[in-house]
Amino acid sequence: MPPEALPPTLADYRRAAEAALPAGTAAWLNGGAGNEVTLRRNEAAFDALPLLPRVLRDPGACDTSLTLLGTRLDHPILVAPVAWQRLLHQGAERATAAGATAQGARMVLSAQATTTLTEARAAGALCDWFQLYWLGREGTLALARRAADAGYGALMLTVDAPVAGQRPREMRAGFALPQGLAPINLSGVPGPSGGSLEELMAAAPGWADLEWLCASAPLPVLAKGIVHPEDAARAVSAGAAGIVVSNHGGRVLDGLPAAIEALPAVAAALDRAVPVLMDGGIRRGTDVLRALALGADAVMIGRPAAWGLTVAGAMGVAHVLRLLRDELRIVMALSGCASLNGIGPSLIFYDNQPKGRLTPPFRQK
Repeated sequence: MPPEALPPTLADYRRAAEAALPAGTAAWLNGGAGNEVTLRRNEAAFDALPLLPRVLRDPGACDTSLTLLGTRLDHPILVAPVAWQRLLHQGAERATAAGATAQGARMVLSAQATTTLTEARAAGALCDWFQLYWLGREGTLALARRAADAGYGALMLTVDAPVAGQRPREMRAGFALPQGLAPINLSGVPGPSGGSLEELMAAAPGWADLEWLCASAPLPVLAKGIVHPEDAARAVSAGAAGIVVSNHGGRVLDGLPAAIEALPAVAAALDRAVPVLMDGGIRRGTDVLRALALGADAVMIGRPAAWGLTVAGAMGVAHVLRLLRDELRIVMALSGCASLNGIGPSLIFYDNQPKGRLTPPFRQK
């Protein structure tokens, strides 16, 4: 696809991806759990947060750079772990890694990737974090060591999905993984063999397991899938090097608050003790700014990167990320922010009374 033919917005990428994918695959990618209330809320909640920009300031070049777990990054937009990318494009995770790295975006490789750890990392140097699902202590540590040996710099343990959510959209579309598609990096790694709810929950991790992993793993461990501030604080006490506020994109448990709604209380509880990331519903640069204003150090995008991959491979992933970063710089310029350090809760307008009032209830950065 020539660059001039690329979709101009993430919404256009979504429409193009849905048109290109088989109905079942589109339902898997874009669907959510239950009645999809949380799925819709993740996006709608951003619209309920009007911005309150400052004017007549000199924002300079609108510097979006930051340091995250010791690595200097060009901007605070990461690519979240997305499973089974070979369903979307023949380049799969290699294309995503290349596109992300081209735009200076860190990528988290999914535990259910269809590309090996080494191949994905070779395709893009910023594909250097790896997602884990709990496989028991032996299997999880073995996989963590594989990631470290392959040159990855951090692990992201997903803690909010001990069992899969029920996703009616997928069920109605008859989605099923094709034969031969497998999480290649889990090959030979021991893990739970049970398939019933009771067996899966018996094998699910607890707080002692998180503490053990943080102490035993060869890399820093971030806990992904936290929405309660007390859980966030407990995860940090257990040794987590970072927290990802996330409701799994609305794919596991329906009826949760939007990630952006859960973010401020988590950020306040941690008081910048560790980096706080969030994902879920990021669709414009204004959404990135809102998340940073309410306490996130960085954000992750999942479905938008997958739409870009579907439509145009590595170039589509890179373009989606470039759109978001450009939009972030524009909104920073229009809000009077010279750098990410200038983004705080005072940029959010809370219309709580008939005349409106400012309510910055969260700790300033």
